[in-house]
Amino acid sequence: MTIELTPEHQRMIERVIDSGAYPDAQHVISAALEALAEDLPLTRQEAERNAAIERLKTFGKTHGLSLGGMTLRQLRDEARP
Repeated sequence: MTIELTPEHQRMIERVIDSGAYPDAQHVISAALEALAEDLPLTRQEAERNAAIERLKTFGKTHGLSLGGMTLRQLRDEARP
C-alpha cells in the first residue's frame, strides 16, 4: 500500500520523531492507527460479548459466586480446547 502524506502531516510526524516519543514514522503511524481503532464503534458481536460478560459479573455478585481468583478471560481460555 502506498500512502501520500500532505507536507503538514509529514512535518507532524517529523516533530513527533524529533521529540523522541517514537523512533520512526512507522511507529508514529502504528500508534495513530491504534488510537483510531480504540474510538471505532464495537461490532455487534463485540457488544454482545461485552454485555454477556457484564451479565455474568452481575449474576456472580448477586449470588455471591466466585471464580476462585480467576478472571473471566482466564476461565474462557481454560474452557477452550
